[in-house]
Parts: sequence; structure tokens; C-alpha cells
Amino acid sequence: MIRALPNLVSLTRLFLAPYILWEIRGRHYDWALLWCLVAGVTDALDGFLARRLHAESRLGAYLDPVGDKLLLSGTFLVLWLNGVTPGWLTALVFGRDILILLFAAGAMLFTRIRDFAPTIWGKVSTTIQILAALIFLVAQTEWGSAAGWLISPAVFAVALGTGWSAVHYVWTGLQIVRGHRRLG
Repeated sequence: MIRALPNLVSLTRLFLAPYILWEIRGRHYDWALLWCLVAGVTDALDGFLARRLHAESRLGAYLDPVGDKLLLSGTFLVLWLNGVTPGWLTALVFGRDILILLFAAGAMLFTRIRDFAPTIWGKVSTTIQILAALIFLVAQTEWGSAAGWLISPAVFAVALGTGWSAVHYVWTGLQIVRGHRRLG
């Protein structure tokens, strides 16, 4: 049972995501921000527990990024629906994720490639997106005036980081496929 703990923590984040998105959609930004912080703690905790308990699992390797993407992409989508973020930025965030999913699906269907480790630029982009989402949320709370000046730099950073990450994933994917063809 103890070895299942990291996966249970990841599942907690998956179950929190719809509630957080509901709170954002209802414009209850204070609550959404609080629950986003709780979700962030679960994100750090599941990885820590998996390493500490030597309980890394294939299920955990899938649950963690799925929980992250559901919450992060969902946050951008609902913030856009609420008129907080520009549509093109949300489309860029979704577009990169769809590109990654399409590459992974194609690789799984047509090759023997099964390892899809995130790149450093993917991690940087995700970190930027998380920070930006928190800035967007804070800007909608009573403390919004303190964070309002960060919105434009956050939009720029997300656009730059996400765009570069997408280009890097395409390049990396092509290199993996070319290497696989030589080996296959």
C-alpha cells in the first residue's frame, strides 16, 4: 500500500483539476489560487515520495504529466473563456501540447519508440506557463494591482518559451525518428 502513495497523490491532483477549473470559471480566483497551490504541493510530493519510497511506476510516469497538462491547459482555456488571457496564447499552449501528443501517438503507432522524456526546453516552458498562470490568477484577486504589471511580461514569456519548446520538440522528434530508422 505504501508504494501506491505517490500514485494516490498524483490522482489527488487529477481530481482537484476539475474543481479548480470550476472555481476559475466561476471567477472565484482566491479559491482557485489556493487550490492551485495545493495542487502544486501534490506535484512536488508525488515525485519526492516515488523517489524516497523507491516506488517509481509506469502508471505514475503517466499520471503526473496528465495531471499537470489537465490542470495547466485547462487553466489557460478557462482564463481565456473568462477574458483574462488572449485566445492566441491559449491556442499556442494547446497547439504545442497537441503537437507533442501527435508525435508520441505517431511514434507509438509506427515505430518501437516508447520513451518520451521531456526536454529541458519543455520543462522550462512548463515552468513559465505555471508561473504565468499564477500571475494571471493573482491579478484577478484583491491583490491584483500588485501583480498587474507582470501580465504583459508573462504573456511574452509564455509565447517565447512555448514557441521555442514546440520548435525544439519537432527537431528532437525528427532526430529520434531518424536515429530509429538507422537502428531499425
